[in-house]
Amino acid sequence: MRITSKFGLSTLTCCTLFFTGCQQYVQPQTPPTPEEIAANQFNLQGKIGVRTPQQTGSAFFTWAQDREEYEIELSGILGVGKTQISGKSGLVQLNSAKTGLIEADTPEELLERATGWQAPITHLVDWVQARPATTQAKITRDTAERPQQILEDGWTVDLSYNDAAQLPNKLILKQALENGTENRITMIIQNR
Repeated sequence: MRITSKFGLSTLTCCTLFFTGCQQYVQPQTPPTPEEIAANQFNLQGKIGVRTPQQTGSAFFTWAQDREEYEIELSGILGVGKTQISGKSGLVQLNSAKTGLIEADTPEELLERATGWQAPITHLVDWVQARPATTQAKITRDTAERPQQILEDGWTVDLSYNDAAQLPNKLILKQALENGTENRITMIIQNR
C-alpha cells in the first residue's frame, strides 16, 4: 500500500509539474503566425522524471499537441497508475483513479492547486521545440546554432540533441530554490 501511495504521489507530481504545461500561451495582441501554428502540432512519447527536495518520481508519457489543445497520457511501468490530462484554452483537466478529476482555468492554476508550486509551465510547448517562450529569455547556442540552454522565468532549460537533429531529445529543467536546493524535471523524448 505504501509503494502504491508513493507511486501515486510521484505520478501526480510528474503530471502536474510537466504535463499541465502543454497549453501554448498566446498573447491576445499578437496572433500566432502560420509557422507557429504548424510548430505547435506534434506527438511525443518518452519518459519524465521529477526530483524535488521532498520527493522523486518518474513516468512514461504520450503527448499529442494540436495548437492550443492537447491530450496527454501518463503511466508507470506496465501501465500502472494511468493519468490523463487534457486541455484547451480556458480549461485544463487531470483525471486519474488516485486523484479523481481536477479542473482549472490554466495549467499554472492546476499546478498550484495540486502541488503548491508556481511555475511558468505553459512554456513547455516552446521548450520541447527548442525555442524560447518569451522575448526576455537568454539563449546559449551550440556549435550548430541550436539552443543549448534557455534561461527563462526562473528556470534553466538544458537541451540535448541526437547527432544533427534540430529538435532536442532530452531536456533538463532546473529551478533553484532559496535554500540552495532545486526542483528538477528531466524529460527524455524517445519518439516525435
